[in-house]
Amino acid sequence: MMELQHIRQKIFVIRGQRVMLDFELAVMYGVETRALKQAVRRNSARFPEDFMFILSENEADHLVSQIVIPSKSYLGGALPYAFTEQGVAMLSSVLRSEKAIQVNIAIMRAFVEFRRYAFTYGELAQKIVELETKFEREFADIHEVLKWLGEENQSRADEIVALQNTHLEPNDWQNRPRIGFRNDT
Repeated sequence: MMELQHIRQKIFVIRGQRVMLDFELAVMYGVETRALKQAVRRNSARFPEDFMFILSENEADHLVSQIVIPSKSYLGGALPYAFTEQGVAMLSSVLRSEKAIQVNIAIMRAFVEFRRYAFTYGELAQKIVELETKFEREFADIHEVLKWLGEENQSRADEIVALQNTHLEPNDWQNRPRIGFRNDT
């Protein structure tokens, strides 16, 4: 039985859909890629565009640049087929071996696990947005107080600078600005 981790690594997002490529599926099913494609062509009515599509040249180039495919020569001159989850499920009806059934079950489990992670990620993203909104509201008050204190301190700092800029004679000790505690009682 194939490991789910191994299968998950073979699932890519192309055209906004999670798909598996024909040459990866062929290896898993233990058939040649051309045999898999031939079986799909013979049963083309079972593979509408939301089940399977052929990659464009640009998409194939992108996969090569992302090191998903070692080179375009690896494809043997033909563009790969991309199978959605439904397309992979349909392959089990076209490839009727015991191995195809077992591989198909493992792949379906990997897609389900992918959805579970995607759902968990969506929940996490929502929680982060909620926390950001909450902190914005709660910290808005703190920010306002800090801003007010900053303005208050700025006016005091301006007074000190003004006092420092008053020109005192070096020996005018009695008329210097006073700092510290005064007890007038």
